[in-house]
Order: sequence, then structure tokens, then C-alpha cells
Amino acid sequence: MANKEAKTTGVQAWTQAIALYEQDFKKWEVRVEKIIKRYRDDGRDTQRSATARFNILWSNVQTIVPAVFARLPKPDVSRRYRDNDPIGRVAALILERALEFEIEHYPDYRAAMENCVTDRYLGGRGVAWVRYEPHISEVGVEDDGVQVTEDADDSEAIELQTEETLDYECCPVDYVHWKDFGHTQARCWEEVTAVWRRVYMRRAALVERFGEEIGNKIPLDTKPDEQKRGGYQDGQEYEAAIYEIWDKDSGSAIWMSKSMPEILDQKEDPLKLENFFPCAKPLYATLTTDSLVPVPDFTLYQDQANTLDVLSERIDRLIVALQVKGVYNNAIPELARLFTDAGNTDLIAVSNWQAFAEKQGLAGAIDLVELTPIFNALTAAYQAMEQQKAQVYEITGLSDIVRGQGDAAETATAQKLKGQYASLRLKSMQQKVGQFAAELLQIKAQIICRFFEPSTIAQIASVEQFNEADKPYVEQAIMLLKDERLADFRIEVSADSLVQIDEEAEKQGATEFVTAVGGFVKAAAEAPPETIPLMAGLLKWAAARYKVGKNVEGLIDQFADQAIEKAKNPQPPPPDPAVQKQQMIEQGKQAQFQAEQQADAQRMQMEAQLEQQRMAAEQQREDRIAEREATEARMQAMLDEQAQQGEQRFQMMLEQMKQSFELLMQQKKDETTLQVAQLSAQTTLESAETAAANQAARD
Repeated sequence: MANKEAKTTGVQAWTQAIALYEQDFKKWEVRVEKIIKRYRDDGRDTQRSATARFNILWSNVQTIVPAVFARLPKPDVSRRYRDNDPIGRVAALILERALEFEIEHYPDYRAAMENCVTDRYLGGRGVAWVRYEPHISEVGVEDDGVQVTEDADDSEAIELQTEETLDYECCPVDYVHWKDFGHTQARCWEEVTAVWRRVYMRRAALVERFGEEIGNKIPLDTKPDEQKRGGYQDGQEYEAAIYEIWDKDSGSAIWMSKSMPEILDQKEDPLKLENFFPCAKPLYATLTTDSLVPVPDFTLYQDQANTLDVLSERIDRLIVALQVKGVYNNAIPELARLFTDAGNTDLIAVSNWQAFAEKQGLAGAIDLVELTPIFNALTAAYQAMEQQKAQVYEITGLSDIVRGQGDAAETATAQKLKGQYASLRLKSMQQKVGQFAAELLQIKAQIICRFFEPSTIAQIASVEQFNEADKPYVEQAIMLLKDERLADFRIEVSADSLVQIDEEAEKQGATEFVTAVGGFVKAAAEAPPETIPLMAGLLKWAAARYKVGKNVEGLIDQFADQAIEKAKNPQPPPPDPAVQKQQMIEQGKQAQFQAEQQADAQRMQMEAQLEQQRMAAEQQREDRIAEREATEARMQAMLDEQAQQGEQRFQMMLEQMKQSFELLMQQKKDETTLQVAQLSAQTTLESAETAAANQAARD
């Protein structure tokens, strides 16, 4: 009962703290909503608006955001003290590569940084939240205590046990919307004792996070359109607004809903971070030491922006008014076609030219509106707009050099000075963004070292690709990281690395590093042995100062240690030159004698080999002759047999042809006899018919 009352009291206390925060930041949120609407130019029709605007806010944000964050940062992990510590050096390299994998392999870090920087230059505050996310799968394993046999009862169920296996683990960075973040009342960030964020969850997510019993009890008390979190319609489903609160005083993380009387979940320091909070210090705009309510940048030049809108509207109306308009004498209707039908060099006929000329022609028949005052007003409006923009750029610090504009009449020195002074505030902005990125990486590094498995750290750092000088220290380096000795390392992000890749600077640094190392190696080769330890120490000290030499620092340490060891065991002095010369002469004679003996032995061996080869060749020749004669005999026999078979087939063909011819002749003879008989019969018939006809004629 006491625990339940404590949970109820905790919900009431935190609800009151959240209400106090919302009361303090209500005006700021309303202001930010107006700024975002102006940035997005909301509320304008698709057709041409009656009011012209100059969106200087969009222009400035689109200019400053890529100037402070244009690419992923490159983490720099180094030992706090650059002593001769190969294990610490390898540990720093492993952690640096693990951080590079995390921010390059997963898209969450880039998205969070982009959104936070945009929020900072629109509303004045950007917040990101770091989590540890292990992905675990359950695998069914047969219980060793159950024996399955062929004659077992079918109804007997096989007992299975579930084993959890770690698929992979990561450390995502969540972007927190400026409306969903809060903290306890404080004058500066260092006085904040608790932070929270609001997360919107549906029923399935609630059950998965808090279990069946609690997840089904939490009311879905929030509609997305009520929080204005995007283009949601009224038909959207309700969600539960869950508050995740990290209280530094109690050292615990709390999950609660305003619609539930009790705390949903509470854990004691889940991540065990150095500064406790899972979020870095927000990326703030203008702050004072008595309040954490930021002042958006646009607020500081909104009056000038409003004036630009007024000037844009007047310029638009003046441009519309800048038209050729006037009146003419309707007694001469031909003049109506003067500006419509007549082309270049075309003439229009006038009916009564004499009367038209007497009335001063065109000067007396047409009167046009004077455009000079409108043009002068338009020119003055453009000049006033340029002056207003200059005031905005002076307030924001975006000079013409930063914006890529300049005056051709200015000297190079003047432009350089303007660029230097204009970059003071830009450098400060870049450094703040770099510090924000570095703090997020520091939290990531603490989570990696505390929660990641050693095999995961080795895998994402690709330790198998280390050089041979560093591989022996990998296992000890990972254990050093797991011992939570991050205080021995510095994790930094250079502000320049967020903006652009300076390839020339990297090449120059690499060239300087190679030149320095080459000079040390050459000097060490020529130095006396007693100075080798000093030269090796200076080489290792100098190499540790070059960032480009971090990957080969292990090889340099190995080379320096070998040089020192070699200096401790110097080589014996060289022998007397005269004695050495005599030894060389004797060795030469002995070598010549041995060479002659070897030459004689090789010659005799070659002669024996040649004789063997000659005899083998002769035998092969005789074998080939015998084989050829046998082949010729076989071929002749085959030819004779084929000729005899051909003669037989020819005789058979002649006999067949003779029989066919006789049969054909007999067939022709029979056909001729038949035809003669048929002809004779036909002739006899015709004669009879003729005689009968003659007899009939006589009768």
C-alpha cells in the first residue's frame, strides 16, 4: 500500500513539474509556431496572393544551416595523456572506429543532427536523446531432461526451453521535437535536475513496452492533431502520451502517463552515464543566465523582416502600376489601334488628316500617364529594401562575403577583413554545433563501453584490419574500454569537420607527417648509438601529435622499440681491412677451385645425359619407322578390301540395271500391243458404224 501511495504521489509531483514547465514555455511555443508558419509561408493560396512577401527567414536559415552542419562529423578519440601506452592507443583507435561505424552505418545520427540544427535556427532549441537498443531473438532448445523414444505416447509433448541470443546491438540517437521536451525549472542548464520527453505510443507498443496487464490499462488520451505534429486529420486514432523522465536527484528513470494514477515503470540509473542524462545539452539560440527559455534568432530582426514585407508589397504594386496608360480623342477612332494592332514601323491611316493636323496631331489627341514618378518610387523602394537587408545581415552576422556576394570595387584586403570579422559569429555557431555533436558521441561511447559485447566492439571496429603491430593489444584494449576508464580518453569533434572536407589540408598534413618521420629515420640512422633512445622517444612524441598518423602509430612504436633494443646491443667493430682483404683473396681462390671442380662434374654429367638422349632418340626413330611400315601395310590391306567390295557392288548394280531394263522393255511391248489392239478395234467399230450409216442412207 505504501508503495502504491508513493507511486501516486510521484505522478502528482511530476505532473505539477510538467505543468510549471509548460507555463514557463507557453509563450515561447506560441512564438515558435508563428515563426515556423512564416518559414513555411503557410496560409497563402495556391493562386497569386494579394500580398507580396520577402521570406528573409527562409533565406537566412537555408544559408546558415549548411554553414554549420553539412556532413557527418569525424570523431577524434585520443588518450588524454600521450604517454607510451600502446594498449591505451589501440583502445582509442577501437573506440573511434566504433563511433564512426555507429554514425555512418545507421541513419539516425544524421537525421537527429539535421533536425536539431534546423530547430535551433528556427525555434531556438534542438534536442536529441540517446538509447541503448539490443536486438534479441529467442531460439527453442530441446530439454535435455526429456528422452524421446519411438514407442513414446503421441500425446506426450516435447518440452522445449527458450534461449535468448543477441542478434546485434546499436546505440540510436532519437530526435526530440521541440514540443515534446521538458525539464525542471532552472536558470541555466547546469541547474537542471530532471529532463523528460513525451513519446506517443499505440496499444501494441504499450503492451510490448509495459506488458499485457499495464499496457492494456493505459488510456489512449491524445490525438495527433491535438499536438499539431503534422498534417493529421480528425480521423486519426488516439495515442497515449507517455512521459520518460530522468531524475538526477533520485538517480532513476521514470515512465508515466498523466491519465494513470500510478507510475508505469521505474529503473535505477539504466545507462549509468557520467552526467546521468541521456541527452546532451540542447542546442540553444540566445540565452541569458536567468532563464532557459531561448530567444529565436528571427525575433531579433522581425521588425526589419516586417518592413521587408511592406516594401515587397509596395514594389509589387508599383510594378503593376508601371504600365502605359492614357486617354485619346474618340473623334479619331483609329487611335485606339495605336498600341494594339500597329507593329514596328507600321502607320495607321487617319480619315481627316487636315483636321487632325490642325489639332496638333498626336500631341493634341492623346494624353499618356507620366511614368517617371512611379519609376522613381520603385527605385527608392528597391534602395530601401537593400538597406533593410543590410540591417538584417548586420544583426544576424551574415555578411556579403558569407553569402557569396561582394562588391567588385572593393579591394582583396577589404573583402578579407570583412570575411574575418563576419566569421567570428559563424565560428562560434560552428563550435556550438560541434560541441553538441561531440556530447552525443560521448554518451554513445559510454553506452558502447558499458553495454556492448566485446565481440560486437571488435566487429564494428574491424580489428582484423589493424596492422600487425597493433593486433596483439586488441584484446587488452577492449578489456580496458569495458573497465569504464573513459576518463582516460578525450572524444572531440572538430567544427570544421561538420562543414566541409578540406582535402588539401589532409594532404598537407600527411605530407608533413611523412616528411617528419622520414627526417627522424634518416637522422637516427646516422646518429651514434647512445642517442638512439632519445631519437626514438622524440619520434614517438612527434607522431602522436599528427592525427593522420594515428593508424600507423603502432608501427612507429614498434620501429622505435626495435631501434632502442638494437642500440642496447651494438654490433662488434669491423675487422682489420688488411686481414679482411687477405681472407677475401683466399676465399676467392677456394671459390675458384670449387667452381672448376663443379664445372668439370657438370660437364661430365651433361655428356652422359646427351649420350642417353641420343640413344633414346635413335630408339624412338626406329620405333617410329616400324610403326609407320605397319600402318602402311594395314592401310594397303584396307584399300584392297575396299576395292574388292566396290567391284562387287558395281557388278550387282549392273545386274540390277539389266533386269530393270528388260522389265521396262517388256512393259513397253505389252503397252504397244494393247494400244494396237485397241486401235484396231476402234477402227473396226468406226467402219461398221460408217457402213451402217451408208446402208441407212440408201434405204
